[in-house]
Amino acid sequence: MRLVPLAPLALVLALAVSAPVAADAAPELRVTGTGSATAAPDMATLRLGVGHEADTAAEAMALVSDDLGRVMAELQAAGIEARDIQTSGLNLSPVWGDRSEGKRPRITGYSAANGVTVRVRELDGLGPLLDTVIGTGANTLDGLSFGLQEPGPVMDEARRAAVAEARRKAELFASASGQSLGSLVSLVEQGANQPMQMKMSFESMADSMPMAEGELELDATVTMVFELGDTE
Repeated sequence: MRLVPLAPLALVLALAVSAPVAADAAPELRVTGTGSATAAPDMATLRLGVGHEADTAAEAMALVSDDLGRVMAELQAAGIEARDIQTSGLNLSPVWGDRSEGKRPRITGYSAANGVTVRVRELDGLGPLLDTVIGTGANTLDGLSFGLQEPGPVMDEARRAAVAEARRKAELFASASGQSLGSLVSLVEQGANQPMQMKMSFESMADSMPMAEGELELDATVTMVFELGDTE
């Protein structure tokens, strides 16, 4: 067995004991700032649907397929690109008859539905487009939302406003508490808002479909942590 000299080990222990203890960390200030930026929307996303009932599942599906095919053909004829049309929400379910107490439920038919999500990049044609597809066979509209094709620059403006607001609050709090604002320790974005959806029913729609896009507001929220120091 090889013996290890004690002198180097004693030297290591001595150095460890004599090493300076780290100074206490500087106090920190955590603040949250919110900023917003507005822009006119240049895109709309809508979800159209077709639903039918029939005696058999095959008949119900055939009716939906035929009408949805005509709707998609009208969308393409209106200049909507294939990348902006996506089918979704295929559903088939039985239709139950009288469920009164004491009576055995009985299937009286089938209900089928299918939907299509459409991005419209030319808002001037949104109202006429809806009129067209409604007349073609679409009988449900699950939602409509306005958005931006390139939200990045607007979102960046909101982020800059949020950072400026957080720093303003930090400087105010530091000054009010007799401290100086030190270096930035961390910055975290908490998330961004999403465009609101408008729910509509075809029963409440007029023959004409006027649209007012209004203005979108994008919000950003950041949390910033600063070091605090004594005032000179």
